[in-house]
Amino acid sequence: MSDFDYDLFVIGGGSGGVRAARVAAGEYGAKVGLAEESRYGGTCVIRGCVPKKLMVFASSYRDVFEDAQNYGWDVNNGPFDWHNFAGKMRSELDRLEGIYRNLLDGAGVEKFDARATLKDAHTVTLSTGEEKTAKHILVATGGRPVRPPMKNAELGLVSDDIFDLEALPKSMLIVGGGYIACEFACILHGLGVEVTMYFRGGQILNGFDDEARGLVAEQMSSRGINLHSGASILEMEEREGGTWVKATIGKEKIFDKVFFATGRTPNSNDMGLEDIGVVLGKNGAIEVNEYSQTGVPSVYAIGDVTDRVNLTPVAIREGMAFVKTVFGGEPTPVDHDLIPSAVFTQPEMGTVGLSEEAAREQEPVEIYATSFKSMQTAFAGREDRVMMKLVVSKKTRVVLGCHIVAPQAGEMIQMAGIAIKMGATKEQFDQTCAVHPTMSEELVTMRTPVRTT
Repeated sequence: MSDFDYDLFVIGGGSGGVRAARVAAGEYGAKVGLAEESRYGGTCVIRGCVPKKLMVFASSYRDVFEDAQNYGWDVNNGPFDWHNFAGKMRSELDRLEGIYRNLLDGAGVEKFDARATLKDAHTVTLSTGEEKTAKHILVATGGRPVRPPMKNAELGLVSDDIFDLEALPKSMLIVGGGYIACEFACILHGLGVEVTMYFRGGQILNGFDDEARGLVAEQMSSRGINLHSGASILEMEEREGGTWVKATIGKEKIFDKVFFATGRTPNSNDMGLEDIGVVLGKNGAIEVNEYSQTGVPSVYAIGDVTDRVNLTPVAIREGMAFVKTVFGGEPTPVDHDLIPSAVFTQPEMGTVGLSEEAAREQEPVEIYATSFKSMQTAFAGREDRVMMKLVVSKKTRVVLGCHIVAPQAGEMIQMAGIAIKMGATKEQFDQTCAVHPTMSEELVTMRTPVRTT
C-alpha cells in the first residue's frame, strides 16, 4: 500500500501536463491526479496555437480571392464576418477541450477543476480546500502574456484577449516585434484591420536569421502593415474614439485598440514553490536539470513554466522524457537541439538549426541561398518573393541550418528538420532528386554558395 494518494500529481492541464499524466497512467499504470484551474488544453489549444492558426487560415483568404480572379475565376472578395468566424472558432475550442478531458478520463487520471499549490515536497493544496499527497509532483502551469510596467497599460490588450473580441477594431497598434506581434499583425491586416507596429529594435523577429526576417519585414510592409523600428510608447490614455498613444518617435495617434505583444512570464507565482525549496529564476522560471527535475527531488517541471524552449511540441516531449525517467526506468534527458519552428506570418517563415550569424561565430561556413517569385503568385501578378537558405559547415559539409520564407514554410521546414536532425550533408541534399515544379525543390538544386566566411 502506497504512503501517498497518488504516484504522480500534475499541476496544469495543458499539452505537456496532459500528455505526461495520461501516459504515466495509461502506459505505466501509475495512479495519477491532475489539477487545472482554467480550461483543459492550456495555452496552445485555448489561447494560442490552435485559435491563432484558425485565424491565420481565415486571414489568408483575402489574397486567395484576388489570386482566383487572376486565374480566371469569377469570385468576389466580400467583407469578413468576425462574428460568424469567432463563434465557430470558440465551438472548435470547446470540442478540443472535451477531447483533452476524455483522454484523461480514458487513461484513468483523476481530474480536479481547481487551483493547486504546493504545501510541501509531496503535498498539494487545492482551492477546494482538499489536500492530496503524491510521490512525484509535476508542475506544468505554462506562461502568460504580460503588459509593460507603464501608466494605463491596462488599456491595452494582450494575446489572450484577441480571441474574445466582440468585434474587430478598424485600427490597431501592436507593440512588440517578436513572433507573436508579427503573426497577429499579419492576421489582423488580412482580416481588414489597419495595423501599425512599434518595436524597439532595428528589425522585427530578433534572434532569427537576418536575411529571412528582413524579407518577412519587407513583405509585411509591402502588404500595407506600418512598421516603425526604434519605437515604444511614452504615454497612453483613453480618449474619445479609442486609445491615444504618444510614441518615442514623435508620433501621436488614436487607435481603436492597442495590443501589447511584449513578452510572457512563467505561471509560477503564489504556488508555494520557493517555500519548499524550489529555485526560481529572475523571471519566475522554475530551474530544472536535464531531466526536468527541480532542486526538490520529488518535484519536476516541464513546458513554458521552465522558460527553456517555449513551444508546445517541446513541452510534450519534455513530458514524455519525464515519464520515461520516473516511471519507465529509462533516464531520458530532454533534447533541445535542432528544433524546427515556424512563424505564421504572411509569408510564413520556417527555421531549423543555426542562423547564418550564429553559425559564423561558431565556424567557417558556406551560404547557399536563393530568392525568387513563386510560379503561383507570379502568374497571379503579385510581387511576393520567397527565400530558401542553407547554412553549411565548410569543414564537415553538414547542413547547420535551414531557413525558408514562403507560403507553407511551416510544412516545408518540418521535412527539412528531419534531414538536418540526422546530420545530413550538403552533398546528400544535392543527391536528392527535386520535385518539379515546386518551391521547395530549390533546397536540393542550389549548387554554388552565394558567400563564404
